[in-house]
Amino acid sequence: MGLAVLKSRALAGMNAPEVTVEVHLAPGLPAFTLVGLPDTEVKEARDRVRAAIQNCQFEFPARRITVNLAPADLPKESGRFDLPIALGILVASGQVKAAGIEDYEFAGELALGGELRPIRGALAMCVSAANSGRRFVLPAASAPEAALVAAATILPAQNLLDVCAHLGGSRVLAPYAGEAVATAPAYPDLAEVKGQAPAKRALEVAAAGGHSLLMSGPPGTGKSMLASRLPGILPPMTDDEALASAAVQSLAGVFDTAKWRQRQIRSPHHTASSAALVGGGGIPRPGEISLAHNGVLFLDELPEFGRRVLEALREPLENGRISVARAAQRAEFPAAFQLVAAMNPCPCGYLGHACGRCRCTPDQVAKYRAKLSGPLLDRIDLLIEVPAVVEAELAARGSGETSQQVCARVSAARARQLDRQGKANALLAPAAIDAHCLPDREGAQLLSRAMAQLALSARAYHRILKVARTIADLAGTAEVGAAHVAEAIHYRRGFA
Repeated sequence: MGLAVLKSRALAGMNAPEVTVEVHLAPGLPAFTLVGLPDTEVKEARDRVRAAIQNCQFEFPARRITVNLAPADLPKESGRFDLPIALGILVASGQVKAAGIEDYEFAGELALGGELRPIRGALAMCVSAANSGRRFVLPAASAPEAALVAAATILPAQNLLDVCAHLGGSRVLAPYAGEAVATAPAYPDLAEVKGQAPAKRALEVAAAGGHSLLMSGPPGTGKSMLASRLPGILPPMTDDEALASAAVQSLAGVFDTAKWRQRQIRSPHHTASSAALVGGGGIPRPGEISLAHNGVLFLDELPEFGRRVLEALREPLENGRISVARAAQRAEFPAAFQLVAAMNPCPCGYLGHACGRCRCTPDQVAKYRAKLSGPLLDRIDLLIEVPAVVEAELAARGSGETSQQVCARVSAARARQLDRQGKANALLAPAAIDAHCLPDREGAQLLSRAMAQLALSARAYHRILKVARTIADLAGTAEVGAAHVAEAIHYRRGFA
């Protein structure tokens, strides 16, 4: 009888728990049993592994094969366990040497010819593997993203034969030495947006403090153009932010090493379900809000989204994380996104437009706006009107400020916030607001009158102070004055 024990990794939310792959060969009628809570994709490994072993000119044992994926109560999914299962069979049958195999971890999906195909979540797996001190054998196509973890030793392989030759000592796999080559961000330029100076100002304030933004206006006024230019004026990503964002995208299988350090903008369609937005599935995977981690989530036609979908945004807007609970597993994903939304003022979209074509009744308008609940609107920091652009502004040849110019001011304001409190203003807790955002005497009096006249909530009070603090940071002043408070109240009036 033969027994082989190898190490691999599963995925459970953002974590990659260790999985022990045990392969046992016993006398009896030929059989291949796979246990350890495998998903359908893992069960299908039996046929892929058999074909790969035979096509690599090894002998597939005509014995009773039992493969156990431990721990047994952890769900296993995807084809990442093909490689360790195949190696376990070859080691247990004596066809491959097992010396030093405990110093490695293996993951990779096998093609029928023995080639290794890329796997999802390689980056998250490598973070955990680096902490274990083992070297990680991965498909060559997954090595570039896994190598973003500086402490990990990655051994890329093209096929099963390469891994067997390495373990046997006949041909050693060289550690991956490449570096992620990030192309220059190709963000759309803010200078391409004609007119809309107040909207551009609000976009700059939102970028500087990490605030959420809701734009309302008729069709064709540039709301989507403005939203698409927000990533280009945000401060450059730090190493930690880039790695966290890449790890989430790797879990979803959408990470591109060429876009390393580029802020993502996710724009789900308004027919997207709650699970598509926040994440889900039998084995939870990240949704759109997590894929927008450290980037921008743009929701166009906001009232057309389902009520339950929008209400699911309330928790991550406050906490920056989302917890997805399923019967078999519970997972938590980061969701520190910056929300930008757009809507029309009425069902037809032309309420207040100079063309005068709107025929919506007051009841229709009220019903349309009531699709957005008060608690959700209360969590959005800035509301702006985006009016139609006049023909003279469209025909003007001169362009406004570029994204690079605005980004310089935004980065300087964000640097002031990090030096003062270690985080963006939008993330300040009430105690920190009292310490850093209280206005001068005139600003306090103005805010007091606004609270009474607009009947604002306590949450709105704190959000006005945070926005005012951001406006003061953009102006380079240490004290929050009445002018800063007045502008912040102006951005809040639409919620009254």
